[in-house]
Amino acid sequence: MQNILDIKYKLEEQQKTAFSLAMQKLTKEEEKLKLLQEKKNSYQNELKMRVQSALDIKNIKWYENAVETMKYKIKIQILVVKRAENELEAVRVRLTEIMVDRKTHEKLKENEFEEFKKELNSIENKEVDELVSFKYNNNTVSSEED
Repeated sequence: MQNILDIKYKLEEQQKTAFSLAMQKLTKEEEKLKLLQEKKNSYQNELKMRVQSALDIKNIKWYENAVETMKYKIKIQILVVKRAENELEAVRVRLTEIMVDRKTHEKLKENEFEEFKKELNSIENKEVDELVSFKYNNNTVSSEED
């Protein structure tokens, strides 16, 4: 039973590691999204300034394209973040299942140990009863001979 429990502990540790890696990936992807949004905002601000100042159509067009490109990259990054969130959730569910399984095996081992202690106690009580019975029988036989 301990061997199974040891395996369950190892599986749980592996799943915790996978969860940690998935969490790191999600954080990294969210940071990328934030940076893209900041870059888009910066381009939008620059575009506004260019439109309000001397009209340089080439620069204005470049910033308009840059803003559109950032919008597209943000949409893609949002999908990447959603995928990372889904992966994290799947790993979390698997970790929960493994933890429940391990706890179940711990409880079974505990119950098995309690059963073993009861059995041992029963055997011990039986031996004590036999010993007392043997002494009592020997004393009554000795008393009768006197």
